[in-house]
Parts: sequence; structure tokens; C-alpha cells
Amino acid sequence: MKKKSRILMLVGALLPLFLFVFPLWNITLEAPQYPTPLGMDIYINDFADMHPHDIKNINLMNHYVGMKYIPESIPEFRIFPIVIIVMAALGTVLAFTTNYKWFLAWFIVMALLALAGIYDFYLWEYDYGHDLDPKAIMKFTNPDGTVMGFQPPLFGTKDILNFRAHSYPQLGAYFLAAGMALTFISYFVGKREKTSKVQ
Repeated sequence: MKKKSRILMLVGALLPLFLFVFPLWNITLEAPQYPTPLGMDIYINDFADMHPHDIKNINLMNHYVGMKYIPESIPEFRIFPIVIIVMAALGTVLAFTTNYKWFLAWFIVMALLALAGIYDFYLWEYDYGHDLDPKAIMKFTNPDGTVMGFQPPLFGTKDILNFRAHSYPQLGAYFLAAGMALTFISYFVGKREKTSKVQ
């Protein structure tokens, strides 16, 4: 493998595998009653405490307003790892092909899968913040009388009662983005290599 485009494609296809090592996302909750913020890291196949017992404390706190417990596992934790492994394997195979156009096809498929994952994450957050137990100990309403939701932000910072919720990508997401960027670049490098060869 001598062509730069193939090397870029290979590295780009393998970088998403770091999602199995580093968290994809983080949600942190700040409040006056918690000197140390509560938070959880979201991996491709697991939820993890930011500090010991954070998820347990979040679940206890959310119970009062009728929110569901953060589960130990969700169906996506079985699907996402398979998707990443399949795409990494496919990208590795494509890196050894002579047709650089497949590099762009891989990027497009991966981008669509990433968008689907983000949308799925939003739906999970919406359900988590709005599907409340009507028998909850504490009930809060909006100024118009509707039941208040407690959905954390998809991206950024949001005030929820006396909490400030932060939701941002973590190192795993950056590896994924870097890998996708490299495969996108590999297409143009491959196109240039093809043109130079013809000339």
C-alpha cells in the first residue's frame, strides 16, 4: 500500500474503534446542593459514573419528579458496537481497493449512521425527560400549565429548575469525527492521484 489515499482511508476506517475505549458523550448536572457535579459518561456500549455512585444519585433525585431510572443497558448498546465493527472492517477492505470512489461511499454511509445515532440519542433524551410518572412525589408545571419536562440538552448547556445540565461530546466522538474526516479527504487525494496518473 503506497498511495496516500489508501493509507488515509485505512487510518480513517480504524479510528472509530477507539469508541470501545473512550466515552462518546457526557452529561453533567450542576446544582448548589451538589458541590461536586453529578455526571455520566456514555460509551458505545455502556453508561458509566463520572464519579462513584453518580448514576445512582441521579436516579434517586429523578425519582422524585417521576423520571425513569437510567437503565444498566439499552438496545442500542448491542447494535452500535456491531455497526462500528462492520464499518471498520468494510473500510479496511476498501482501503485495499483501486477505486477511490468507494472511499466517498463509505463516508456517506458512516455520516448517515452517525446522524441516525444522534437522532436516536435525542429521542432517548426526550422520552427520558418527558415520560414522567403521574404519581410522582413532586410535580412541576410550565407557566402555561403544562407538565414541565426535564430533558437534558442534546448539545450545550440548559437550566432545568435549579440544575444546570451540560451535554457535550467526548474523546470517542472526536476519534469518530477524525476518522470520518480522513476518509472524506482520502476520496479527494485518490481523485488527485488518479488524475496525476492519467497525465
